[in-house]
Amino acid sequence: MANVLNRKGETLQDPRLVQKLLSDPRAGWLWLLPRIWLGYQWFEAATHKITNPAWVSTGDALKGYWLNAVSIPETGRPPISFDWYRTFIQFLLDSQAYTWFAKLVAYGELLIGLALILGAFTGIAAFFGGFMNWNFMMAGSASTNPLLFVAAIGLILAWKVAGQVGADLFLLRWIGTPWRAAETPAVSGAVRSVTSAAD
Repeated sequence: MANVLNRKGETLQDPRLVQKLLSDPRAGWLWLLPRIWLGYQWFEAATHKITNPAWVSTGDALKGYWLNAVSIPETGRPPISFDWYRTFIQFLLDSQAYTWFAKLVAYGELLIGLALILGAFTGIAAFFGGFMNWNFMMAGSASTNPLLFVAAIGLILAWKVAGQVGADLFLLRWIGTPWRAAETPAVSGAVRSVTSAAD
């Protein structure tokens, strides 16, 4: 694996504090409170939606939100700053995607909340939560989204340890990651020769 080197040929290292926060399993205790807090925010937001027919039956709640987002007032700034994003939301409105998309939002929030509270696939749950926060902000809703987005970024960066005080303690050990690099012949040969020499 290639490393970033300085002009003296030395590998650039992360600061020790960053290494501990993002890679030391004991840091899971530090991430426990932010993780559960963030998970509770998503869980609470979802419970209001999944009990509301305007979200899980008709999708009218999301339709109203989108209609407000794409509106362009006569004075002042529109809720959406970027034309391409307004066009995207208008396309969703025109195709009546709110009828199924509202369910996706409501139950997606519930799954994100439960995963974060349990510490199950924490990095993935935080990513989808952050993605939803980003979309809410792009549609002009600040509210608590910026703070939730920052918390999600922290959990994404600390994905290896943020769920260690939770289900990831077992899930990451049992399942591993799909991007694990294959062992190179040179390394495995060196291990065999060291083992042979030890015998």
